[in-house]
Amino acid sequence: MFFDIALYASFLIFLIGLIYKVSTWFRNEIGIGARGITISTRFSAAVKGILQTILSAKIFILIRVFVVDVLFQMRILKEDFLRWIMHMFIYGGFMLLLLMHALDKIITGPVFADYASTLNPFMFLRDLFGIMVITGLGIAVYRRFILKVPRLSTSSMDYYAIIILTVIMLSGIILEAVKITSYSRYLEMVEEYSDTEDEQELRALESFWVNEYGVVSPNIKELFDKELISEGKELNEMSCAACHSNPKWAFTGYAVSRIIKPCAPGLDSADFSQALLYIHFLACFFGLAYLPFSKMFHIIASPVSLLANAVMEKDESDTANIATRQAMELDACTHCGTCSLRCSVAVAFNKNGNINILPSEKIAFLKSYVSKKEIDAEGLKAIKEGIYFCSNCDRCTVVCPVGINLRDLWFSVREEMLEKGDSLPLVLTPFSYYRGLNRESLDSNRYLKPLDDARDAIAAKCELINKPDKVVPLTPVNKGFKDEITHSVQAGTYSFCFSCENCTTVCPVVENYENPQDALDLLPHQIMRSVGLGLRDLALGSKMLWNCLTCYQCQEHCPQGVKVTDILYELKNQAVKENQIRQKISIRD
Repeated sequence: MFFDIALYASFLIFLIGLIYKVSTWFRNEIGIGARGITISTRFSAAVKGILQTILSAKIFILIRVFVVDVLFQMRILKEDFLRWIMHMFIYGGFMLLLLMHALDKIITGPVFADYASTLNPFMFLRDLFGIMVITGLGIAVYRRFILKVPRLSTSSMDYYAIIILTVIMLSGIILEAVKITSYSRYLEMVEEYSDTEDEQELRALESFWVNEYGVVSPNIKELFDKELISEGKELNEMSCAACHSNPKWAFTGYAVSRIIKPCAPGLDSADFSQALLYIHFLACFFGLAYLPFSKMFHIIASPVSLLANAVMEKDESDTANIATRQAMELDACTHCGTCSLRCSVAVAFNKNGNINILPSEKIAFLKSYVSKKEIDAEGLKAIKEGIYFCSNCDRCTVVCPVGINLRDLWFSVREEMLEKGDSLPLVLTPFSYYRGLNRESLDSNRYLKPLDDARDAIAAKCELINKPDKVVPLTPVNKGFKDEITHSVQAGTYSFCFSCENCTTVCPVVENYENPQDALDLLPHQIMRSVGLGLRDLALGSKMLWNCLTCYQCQEHCPQGVKVTDILYELKNQAVKENQIRQKISIRD
């Protein structure tokens, strides 16, 4: 009765949690794209999109993705064979145990008329699936704590997933082993199912069970007469074999039963199997009830992410569905670290230690950010750096095993953060290139704001920004300025420039304006010459510096090998450094 109540309660909590989590996909807003779209609009758009997909040729794409990427996890196999084995064992073993064993009254029983948990092949399969999960957990522990895969961090949710599955699996195997050796359980089965009361026959049956089934009896030792065993076998076939296969088929439980055999009578008298039963079932019930709120929820969200991203297109899909998909993708993340391993700017994390630079950790933050949890100033500053510090190389999206469109996710969040100010780090990253490609999708004022903010931030140090018409005298070369700029070998190539204007000719920013020099102050080749002449204010004050998309076209087409884009980076770094010094002086004053 207790277990029935606990099961119904945990299942009810699971359903409530599931409904709540799915509802957040329609309620949470990520970035500027989700603004102004009501919950009802997003829900109706999702229903409409699902029906249109099912009733179109895209249904075949869904079937292919479900088989290839959901069932057989081929995305993971392409990345790492050991991790694929781990995931298939944990995911496959757990789901098969859930369907065949935990839900046997709902699924296995109705499908197989003669089903019993103590019969083969069900007994063997239960142990096989259990050992698959344990093997997978062993590989997970090995990868995280012994192999120590680079950039693979372990959170509290990762610990929880490993611990709860380990408790469920081990308690189930030990419970099975204790039941195999239990003499009191054997007597209960004899009393319920045996058709004889003859002492000689009962002794023969008991001898057979001790010899063949692993029961530990206080009355009989394992020295039996062959005729007695034969008689017991006949009785077993008449009374027991129809519902109880030889427990040796339960290879993990039977192996453990041989280990605990010396202490089996004590465990039996202490009713240890009942304690294990409570531990096993309560762990299962707690795991079920907490599943929607834990990392394990990705077993539901990840397949949805794979299927949704397989049929959705950025330029064709409904904006409401894109907003819903991005909210759902936060729950789909498995925190596997594949994106962080392939991230092109993750080396910056090795340098400054800001874990939010890693894509997998940014996802963890976004869950808190989107749910409106309190984040202190330092935490917000760290995540802003992590969001801006992205080269938009798309490697994270390409390798994500659950199909999360990470690049679009970062873009949505960054635009929202840019509106809140503190956009100075933006100019130090190639984000401006991807942002330039998406300029048409942004409000013109929103697009220019971070560029204007960055330029204004260094206005006090760059005189020509506030006085663009000032005549600049040809003063002696500022050697100190040139030394500050040439922090890298690449930046030192400015001296090779002879103003052929090739960099300016191929620049997409220059091409965008009818009168580029009026709009940008200096053009790329002019900035190179300003650096060569040591004209610090001109080099740091040009609008071109802050409008650069970092597309590297100038650098790739330079006949002299001048690292134009890298030089612009050095100039930006210098400008920001001077601004930071100014801010510290202002704070002290």
